[in-house]
Formats: sequence, C-alpha cells, structure tokens
Amino acid sequence: MTSSRRLPVLCTAALRIAALCIAAACATAHAAWPEKPVKVVIGFPAGGPLDAHMRLMSDRLAAALGQSVIIDYKSGAGGAVGADAVAKSAPDGYTLLLANTGTMVINPAVYPRLSYSTLRDFAPVARTAQQPLLLIVNPAVPARTLPEFIAYARANPGKINFGSAGNGGISHLVPEMLKQAAGISMTHVPYKGSAPAFVDLMAGQVQFMAESVPQAAQYAKQGKVRALAVTSRERNVALPDTPTMAEAGIRNFEVVGFYGILAPAATPRDVVERLSGAFRQVLEDGALRERMVQQGADPAFLGAGDFLAYLKAETPRWAAAVAASGTRLD
Repeated sequence: MTSSRRLPVLCTAALRIAALCIAAACATAHAAWPEKPVKVVIGFPAGGPLDAHMRLMSDRLAAALGQSVIIDYKSGAGGAVGADAVAKSAPDGYTLLLANTGTMVINPAVYPRLSYSTLRDFAPVARTAQQPLLLIVNPAVPARTLPEFIAYARANPGKINFGSAGNGGISHLVPEMLKQAAGISMTHVPYKGSAPAFVDLMAGQVQFMAESVPQAAQYAKQGKVRALAVTSRERNVALPDTPTMAEAGIRNFEVVGFYGILAPAATPRDVVERLSGAFRQVLEDGALRERMVQQGADPAFLGAGDFLAYLKAETPRWAAAVAASGTRLD
C-alpha cells in the first residue's frame, strides 16, 4: 500500500480515537458531577410557600449530592421570570427551577407571548409534592363558613377584594372559578408573590385569598386569617377541622397544585437521573415527610419520566380552566 493510500485510513482511525477520547472525557465529567454548588431558582419572593418547601428539602438535598444548595429568587410574572432564566441557563445540572402549577401549566395558557415552553425548554427532574389550596378571609369579614362568605359577597357586590400571588396563577384562577360557581363579585388585586399578598390580607387591604395550604394554614392556626374551606377531595391534615369545598356546598370543585424540579432542556440524561434519585432519597426521609404534611403539602414524588407524563396531562386541563375564566395577559 502506498503512503497516499494509507493516509485516509490513518486519518479515519485518528478521528475515531479522538471521538472515543472525547466521549470518555464527557463520561468522566458527568461521573464527577456535581463538582460545585447547585442553585435552585424560585420565581417568587422569599417567604412564600415555594421558599418554605425548598428550605425544608435543601439540607437533605445537599447531603445527597455532596454539595451545598443555593436558593436564588427571581420573582415576577407568576414565576415566569425565574422560569425564563433557568430555561436560558447552561444545561449542566447546576441551575434548577423549583416551580408550581401556575408557572409550568397555567402560564402557557395565560400568556400568549410567553418566553418559554414547559415541554420544549425544560427537562422535568422530579415532582416533589402536591397541595390543595385554602380559601381564607381576613378575620374582620363577618363570615365563619364558606356559605356565609358567599352570602356576604352577594349582599355586598364590589366590596370584596381578593389578593393573589400574581396575574394568571393558581391563586388568581381559583377565586375566579369560585366567582363563577357561586355567582359572586370580587375584585382581583395581584401581588408579586404570596408573601406581600398575605401582608395585605392580614392588614385588611384585601379581604379574601386562595393560597396553598402550607403557609395559609400557618396563619390560620395563629388566628391571623380565617379558613373557610380546602380545595382537595379530602380534609387536610394541617387543618382537620376545615371542610372541603364539597362539604361546604360547592360540588365538583377539586383543585390540587404541585411543586416540582426542572432543569434546562439539554441537561445530560444521566445528570437528570442522578438529580431525580437525589430528590427521591430526600422525600423518603420520614421526618421530612411528616414536617411536609404538617405544612399542608403531600409528599408526592414522581421521577423524571413520570413527571413529564404528568405535565403533559395537566397542561390541557389547565388550558381549559383558563379559557373558561377568560383570563388572558400580555
């Protein structure tokens, strides 16, 4: 064989060796993950339910990963600001999103020009919990039950303001659904997160809210707000004396949200699976599960594949709810 004929063969062999070396280097890099702290972005201000949920898990997650966990708050547009930031982050497993129902399956139906697509721009990692909402009022409102509140609202049209964690989120849509179901009038006052909304509810600036049980139950137990009903099928452990919507006279009104972890779409599959396994380990801790239940959330782990299937099923369900409410935001 002449040297001119050997040259292409040698080049091809060299390319194959180089490719194998690159693949081996990538595998080694993934095997070493994580080599630095992992950041979890929350699209709402500190002090809200998502913050409390992540703080409950952060120490155990750090132990499972062998790296510290940093919580970063990027609030705005019902969690969309934080979600957009994570979608555009490097897909290396070091930047994650802790999101809720509103951010991932309601926003796409509410915002026609949303900058991200849940199913296109994210790799689902793990669903961590499900939780109903609690309907609550300022204690000065002369209603101790949901039927009494509905009667009061009907007798005082235009005098009830309800706060929410932001336009188009689940805490906005549930009161809109109640308005339709009960035939009452209330005015929406959106906030940048649930924490400032709670402040104004307790101060009497707004009279009504529908918020996830963890934080709402805490204030109800302290007497700072009054609980009227929970939106799950069964009563919640955190507030066992609070009736369900059905028990309070509103049928077919079951609403349960979720919390979940997502990574940028191109995150390596092995890194996603290792993250998913770490969250599974965290949520198997009995003491953590008990604390989570006492907060009002149901530990409800789903791995990466099952969480993806869950999101695919929830997306059209909430799109229909948004269409029925007429909510549309620019």
